[in-house]
Amino acid sequence: MMRHQWRDYQPTVLPTMYEYRKLTAEQKEEVLRQRRLNGYPLHSPPHLYAAEGWFLITAATYEHKHYFTAEEDRAWLLEELFKELGAVNVPFAGWVILPNHYHLLVQCSPLAIVSEPLRRAHARTARELNRRDSVEGRQVWYRFSDRLIRDERHYYTTLNYIHYNPIKHGYVKKALDWNCSSAHWYAEHLGLEWLRDVWRTHPVRDYGKGWD
Repeated sequence: MMRHQWRDYQPTVLPTMYEYRKLTAEQKEEVLRQRRLNGYPLHSPPHLYAAEGWFLITAATYEHKHYFTAEEDRAWLLEELFKELGAVNVPFAGWVILPNHYHLLVQCSPLAIVSEPLRRAHARTARELNRRDSVEGRQVWYRFSDRLIRDERHYYTTLNYIHYNPIKHGYVKKALDWNCSSAHWYAEHLGLEWLRDVWRTHPVRDYGKGWD
């Protein structure tokens, strides 16, 4: 089994881009004031780039548009992510690619190591998608967000959440029915009973509510 480093971390709850648009002018100003006080960028997710450990990395397409509806396109995106993060020796423990977003469970020492590889993967896939559609300058990706894994329970709940994500969003009824997911790797290497046992002992419940 993998050896893990855990760090205590309490994420700051901030509205998503879509929630922000629904706020009143006064509420928006208060959000920006709080971000200034905390030293966060005003309109993008804050990142603790010096932090180390296992992270849930999430990135969504701009406006959550479905650019990766075809199975081969999801496989292509995963290959690009593997290539870029593998080049900087970032270990993967879980992944899922959906039509408009993805989740990765990766180990970063520190978090800053993934920023440039993700930017390159996003830029390259965006250029190709825009070339296919004969458009120029279209924004395809929104910035990635991260959540530092706090402990072993959080780690395995996150892994379950990644595998559950296609079910949550209504694409399939069983995790293994979705091809672009690490659930298949675990089923092959550790077995279905291992997956079932982890699911029973670390249930997802309301994990992801409000941000995915």
